[in-house]
Amino acid sequence: MTYEELLRQIVDEDERVVVMTAENRAAIRNLPSQIGRKFIDTGITEMTLVGASAGMALRGRIPVVHALASFLTMRAFEFIRTDIGIPGLPVKLVGAFPGFLSDGNGPTHQSLEDVSIMRGIPNVNVWCPADEADMLIGFKTVLEHPQPFYIRYNNMKPVVEHSTNFEIGKAEIISTGKDVTILTYGFCFSECYKSLNLFTERGVSAGLVNLRTLKPVDFQTILEVTSNSKLIVTVEDHFKKGGLFSVLAECLLEHGQSANVLPISFDEKWFKPATLPDVLEYEGYTAEKLTKKIVNKLNGN
Repeated sequence: MTYEELLRQIVDEDERVVVMTAENRAAIRNLPSQIGRKFIDTGITEMTLVGASAGMALRGRIPVVHALASFLTMRAFEFIRTDIGIPGLPVKLVGAFPGFLSDGNGPTHQSLEDVSIMRGIPNVNVWCPADEADMLIGFKTVLEHPQPFYIRYNNMKPVVEHSTNFEIGKAEIISTGKDVTILTYGFCFSECYKSLNLFTERGVSAGLVNLRTLKPVDFQTILEVTSNSKLIVTVEDHFKKGGLFSVLAECLLEHGQSANVLPISFDEKWFKPATLPDVLEYEGYTAEKLTKKIVNKLNGN
């Protein structure tokens, strides 16, 4: 099943759900002819889209809103904050082509600050599925939650069979490691997972945690792996400030702990536009290059 097929099924089963977009139909291009008046396209008007979704939610609907992640979170920020966040309306905001998934597009289309922006709004939660399978596992739970959610849309094919025991605010522990534990979310999960075998070949005990939701965050799991690993690595296609590295820092400080941390993220620059494999290679996010960076850190280099 695809995201579009699941959404169609949900719309058929629940009269409250409506699908909305600001002329971003990549993930839902077949729905207009299938669900009729339950599909609303406002055109390239993200602010109107969010304002209209708030109005729909006030009348008992559950809008699932689609737009490019960069424009949804930035152009419509005030509308999300004021119309959706303050009243805590159950609007689900689906950001398309977040982070590396905008590959060939330049900085205007690269959402490397979306998690930071959205988690900073009271009442707005943030969910970043590792791939399409992970997204399908958690979507109904997120949809039924009474608060608003920002969702980093991810239709990449899975590299692992995910746990179907999805809970908002609960991480998925893939493996545990005494030497290093990688904390990650969204698209970066796949390359991090591929790196596990490379660590084994080097005699490194490595753990991997798929955070799933960046708000609320599974502080308990973060504290446990921090206590049991020599090195904690945060990997994200996001700016260092406000993303997972900041989440980790907040968690440790709040609980009076410290850790040896290697953040792999972006700092004061956007990534070089290219095809996705070339982006990963150039920016050092392939499994091989991630492993090398981490092993060098473990060895004190």
